[in-house]
Amino acid sequence: MILIVDDDIAVRTSLGLLLKQAGYAAKAVASPEEALRFVREAAPQLVLMDMNYSLDTSGQDGLRLLGQVKELAPKVPVILITGWGSISLAVEGMKAGAAEFVTKPWNNEALLQTIRTSLSLAEASSQAPPADEVSLGRRQLDKQFNFKNIVGQDAQLLHVLRNVGQVAATDASVLIEGESGTGKELIAEAIHQNSHRRNKPFVKVNLGGISASLFESEMFGHRRGAFTDAKADRQGRFEMANGGTIFLDEIGELDLGSQVKLLRVLQDRTYEVLGDSRSRSLDIRVICATNRDLAQEVREGRFREDLFYRINLITVRLPGLRERPDDVPLLAQHFVNNLRTTYNRPALKVNTRALHWLREQALPGNIRELKNLVERAVLVSGKDELGPEDFQAQAQRSTAKAPEPGELPAVGLMTLDEMEAQMIRKTVDFYSGNLSRVAKALGLSRGALYRRLEKFNIPYDAAQ
Repeated sequence: MILIVDDDIAVRTSLGLLLKQAGYAAKAVASPEEALRFVREAAPQLVLMDMNYSLDTSGQDGLRLLGQVKELAPKVPVILITGWGSISLAVEGMKAGAAEFVTKPWNNEALLQTIRTSLSLAEASSQAPPADEVSLGRRQLDKQFNFKNIVGQDAQLLHVLRNVGQVAATDASVLIEGESGTGKELIAEAIHQNSHRRNKPFVKVNLGGISASLFESEMFGHRRGAFTDAKADRQGRFEMANGGTIFLDEIGELDLGSQVKLLRVLQDRTYEVLGDSRSRSLDIRVICATNRDLAQEVREGRFREDLFYRINLITVRLPGLRERPDDVPLLAQHFVNNLRTTYNRPALKVNTRALHWLREQALPGNIRELKNLVERAVLVSGKDELGPEDFQAQAQRSTAKAPEPGELPAVGLMTLDEMEAQMIRKTVDFYSGNLSRVAKALGLSRGALYRRLEKFNIPYDAAQ
């Protein structure tokens, strides 16, 4: 049973019909007193709650009722219904225990998806065993879920994977936190692969590489002629991901203006293509990642609090590699196994002493740094059996001072692809995004430049 609490009969009737058509049993009441009476008699599965019940429109009635409902039935999810003008009030409600908030006028499909997600999370939480009873090891997890691309069996990592497996079946928004190189993209892919959307698109977007001026075009798409350089229609990332999952990496880099536009889409699940006034609906799951402390960014005014609460319904924190040192040898072996095939060197291996040495290293760049270190050692040493000295030599090179401007990096520190991408970014920056001049300076045709921009995922006006 879903409880609807709103003093407006039109809202109660509308929500009641929507829920009935979707197959939910619902009970509608007009006042906080009736709501509390109902909750005391039989706790509902979920509560849809308005924030105002008197001439005083401060929302304090709603916050008070929320607190009373959570006291009587702490595990019952509560979804707040509010106007855009009182989103800050809804954020207060989420701090006080609300599961989600929707704005008036609501989108029916978006509201039903929010209800389904909240109910799924509540059910998963009720079925989860207490933390001290969880004994699922890596083998058991692999029998239940698809984690084939994730290497490791450290207790902290297994805790993350259990949470991922539990949450993946829902449509809950997930915020993945962790230092650079800890594997946030792999976790996002694992959430998608273990969800009911696994056969739909998984679209990755690096928000740190999209400028404010191109945010709408990149994310929502544009029609030919929508602006000066719009020579053809362009499909936006949200449209590409429709029906599936969109992964918004480096969301902490997004400017405040773009954050407002993103919040609107995540709230209403609708968007408009630039140059086309028709609104389009989205059926999408959103996963975000950041290496920043977003709570601190909110406190310092660099990240919107309402967007923060919209994207972190579930938060997953990935431990740094130094927090799971026993996984370092496993990862090193995994990389060596892959390199055997990549470089056609079937005899390639790393000896036990080298694995012990790697385990003791700080590796501030985490998994990415370890992967690069292993590959450099394989390429530069030329040996089939790698020892500590091979890795030590490459580690020393990686900590050496950066090359002077115009000086090439030391052998083994950068691949040709990395050098090419870096040069293209610098040239785009130098010519302020004028692609004709960029192509001419690099000795490329414009078409060849576009292909490289796509290959290296460089936005067309990238200044980095």
